[in-house]
Amino acid sequence: MKHILIIEDDEAIAAIERDYLEINHFAVEIADNGITGAERALSGQFDLILLDLMLPGEDGFSVCRRLRDKLDIPILMVTAKQDDIDKIRGLGLGADDYIVKPFSPNELVARVKSNLAQYARLKAKLGANTDRSHIEIGPFLINTDAHRAYLKGRELDLKKKEFDLLHFLVDNSNIVFSKDTLYERIWGFDSIGDNATVAVHINRLREKIEDDPGNPHYIQTVWGAGYRFQL
Repeated sequence: MKHILIIEDDEAIAAIERDYLEINHFAVEIADNGITGAERALSGQFDLILLDLMLPGEDGFSVCRRLRDKLDIPILMVTAKQDDIDKIRGLGLGADDYIVKPFSPNELVARVKSNLAQYARLKAKLGANTDRSHIEIGPFLINTDAHRAYLKGRELDLKKKEFDLLHFLVDNSNIVFSKDTLYERIWGFDSIGDNATVAVHINRLREKIEDDPGNPHYIQTVWGAGYRFQL
């Protein structure tokens, strides 16, 4: 049975989320503010976190940042805001997906199942590729077992999806991938979201690995086609 943590201060919404998840055979715990929610999440007992943005004590953005530094489990942000900037900001901080209030409980359950399935596939793929636990290409070293990446001997401070994206691009050097393809490969075919997040993560990666992010050397844009990694 998968364990879900709901961090939500609205008791009615949290109860609906809990009830529908429990009907679908998930074990659920609720935290009603950002501080206690983050503490419970860091206990390591959960498989996925449903994180509201507007929380007392500590807002969802701050909680997401803290959790992503420690956990690689899926984080699904729940927001009442329709603005793209909030969605992009949340994804940039390491959230795997988002859902906008008001939403149907069935959509919520579908998103949860989709993100858990994608996480399981990535874990299985990494576990099967034991001979590829260390990838060295040019100045890059990627350790998939430890989930760490290095450039010229310096460890890169990467969020989970940034690491997954760099790993995929490095492992498929000189191949051009469209945003749609990258979204499917990194976020999963079943994910419900926007491939605009690919550009956000590409830009964040460039800031961390390029000498001149505005004129990138490693992650190149192929206009009208997508992106490729090249030494």
